[in-house]
Amino acid sequence: MELHRDVHSWINSAIRGDRKAQKLIYEQYSSRVLSICRQYIADDFTAEDLMISTFMKVFRNLEHYAQKGVFEAWIRRIAVNECITYIRSRKKVTYTEPEEWVAIADTKTDEGLIISDLQAMLDQLPDGCRTIFNLYAIDGYKHHEIAKMMDISEGTSKSQLAYARKLLQQVLHQNNISNHG
Repeated sequence: MELHRDVHSWINSAIRGDRKAQKLIYEQYSSRVLSICRQYIADDFTAEDLMISTFMKVFRNLEHYAQKGVFEAWIRRIAVNECITYIRSRKKVTYTEPEEWVAIADTKTDEGLIISDLQAMLDQLPDGCRTIFNLYAIDGYKHHEIAKMMDISEGTSKSQLAYARKLLQQVLHQNNISNHG
């Protein structure tokens, strides 16, 4: 509850132009925002650039945050939108068929799957599949919302999600990691 009060105080101060409050907001949320950007963007430098542009947008639009919802969710939505805008601007996102995928072989067979392992597997997905998987499975968007955001059909969204899941299952199987531990 203390952090919640602090965050709202920081927001009000940042709206008035207080740079220290902006810094506190940045320090509190930057690692989470970078993680979100890394879910969508494989390149570390581009993900960092998108994190920075997310915070620029956050600070420009703080007065529009109604302070009714969860602030972190508001920032997350801005970060996801920044990533989607970047992906769409590249216009090189391709949606591929499974037979076009290169088999992913990883010799790691240790006792479990950690976040960095999952991120490494997601990074190996084709851009289109990774984006659809993140939007649907991680961020909870519906296929019709994804289709509109990405300017694709709902069918393409559904098939890319299925392809991403299939590839991730193959990787998990190759690494002898089961869903049950």
